[in-house]
Amino acid sequence: MTTARRALASLATFALALGLLAAAAGAQPAGTLLVGLVAEPVNLDPAQVTDLNSNRVGRRIVESLVAFPDESTQVVPGLAESWTISNDGLQYTFKLRSGVKFHDGTPLNAEAVKFSIERQINPEHPANKLGKYPFANYNFGNVKAVEVLSTERVAFLLKEPRASFLAVLTSGAAAIVSPTAAMKWGPDYPSHPVGTGPFRFTSWDRGQRVVLEKNPTYWKHPVKIERVIYRPIVEDQARLTELLTGQLDLIVGVPADFVGPLEKDPKVSVLKQTGAHVWYLGMNNQKKPFDDKRVRQALNYAVNKDAIVRDVLKGTGSLSKGPVLPGTWGADAALKAYPYDPQQAKKLLAEAGYPNGFTTTLWVPESGSGMQAPVAMSTVMQSNLKAVGVNVTLQTMEWGAYLTKLRSKEQELFALSWMAGTEDPDMVMYPLLHSSQWTPVGPNRALYKNARFDELLQQARLTTDQAKRAQLYREAQRILVDDAPWVFVDHEIQIAAFAKRVQGFKLHPSFDLRVETISLK
Repeated sequence: MTTARRALASLATFALALGLLAAAAGAQPAGTLLVGLVAEPVNLDPAQVTDLNSNRVGRRIVESLVAFPDESTQVVPGLAESWTISNDGLQYTFKLRSGVKFHDGTPLNAEAVKFSIERQINPEHPANKLGKYPFANYNFGNVKAVEVLSTERVAFLLKEPRASFLAVLTSGAAAIVSPTAAMKWGPDYPSHPVGTGPFRFTSWDRGQRVVLEKNPTYWKHPVKIERVIYRPIVEDQARLTELLTGQLDLIVGVPADFVGPLEKDPKVSVLKQTGAHVWYLGMNNQKKPFDDKRVRQALNYAVNKDAIVRDVLKGTGSLSKGPVLPGTWGADAALKAYPYDPQQAKKLLAEAGYPNGFTTTLWVPESGSGMQAPVAMSTVMQSNLKAVGVNVTLQTMEWGAYLTKLRSKEQELFALSWMAGTEDPDMVMYPLLHSSQWTPVGPNRALYKNARFDELLQQARLTTDQAKRAQLYREAQRILVDDAPWVFVDHEIQIAAFAKRVQGFKLHPSFDLRVETISLK
């Protein structure tokens, strides 16, 4: 029997001993869905969120003007029932749905849209100092103004065209919040979010659970479950045990060893889907020795990415050549991944003046959204790097503290991932690698800068011709592979496991966890 099968068998035996498996469906409160997350949400104000766990919870509460339908990243109407784009690409005008209300009873209107966006970009806005808006510059730096045309019509005036602007408006930061609630709670609004979504916020017991209840007057469709309870369970096997013992209905972050056996287990269902995700080992490009391209290239040769995907992720990830998901319209099919070549790594290190290697520190989160198996993956990389003379000390941190620490610019090496939410390369390459997005202004935590790369990304934003955009992005990706600001590792195949009583659940390529589609048997 394989290790995975033995482990799963022991879990099942434990569950049976507790007498819970047979009564799993009946053990849960009627109408309550229990969801196991890989880490606790950090913040439930959508404009301040930088992590997927917060997004997965918060996006049940708030909505945006445009959205993605189930199982697709094609933009469709959301809170706006229609829109028009001016011929010069500088004005986007939206017609809002009539009669939609926030959970506090106040109306959704054009003023609320203006408030939700301008609080992030206008330093004089009364809500601007009530929070930190890390993606404001990336998402809305191109917005000159948001104009109220009528109660139900609102216009975004842009400084210059941006081909990905509708995709931007599907993001969490573009969600529309209740101005009344935001001003009432002030700095505490992230703990008291109010939107128009399928669920309304009820309570947050820090470290234990977040509780949402259905919005009985949801405009889109009746919500079929009464409430959702999200529980942060960092340890993978503990999360799986609670699913098998009926204490959870749905989990994400299934340990790779257990995917195969779970697929054969009649008590649970498993869904798998490749999403717009990238996992990488970041390097501080402004700090020695990582300011030398030869050192960065050496680390790419030194890390055995195939072994990580094969032995750690066990089929739950696909090898990365760069930040853009292979097979999508902006990817470069001719791009070559760095092969595992320790001798070439040593040669480059010697050329860079480090024939005996060097010592450095790798920051690693204990878990986190999209982080797969961060400690196990980083341990393999630590071993690989030691083999070429680079001695790495691992420093692990809790997810929220980790994200805060990365704003300091003190990092040397760091493990991180990114969910773009869409296939548009602008949504991964620009925020993570354009020089205007250096942390803490944006999420370019590698502090990478290349003038030609920046120029290509800007040109790609200004054209709506997808073929021309793809050509520009392909050139940009070739620059990245040569510059090697990261060690490119893998793209996650997202996996969810859930009890048989859960009906109607679907994975989404954006990694959004859409529990509003669920009904319970």
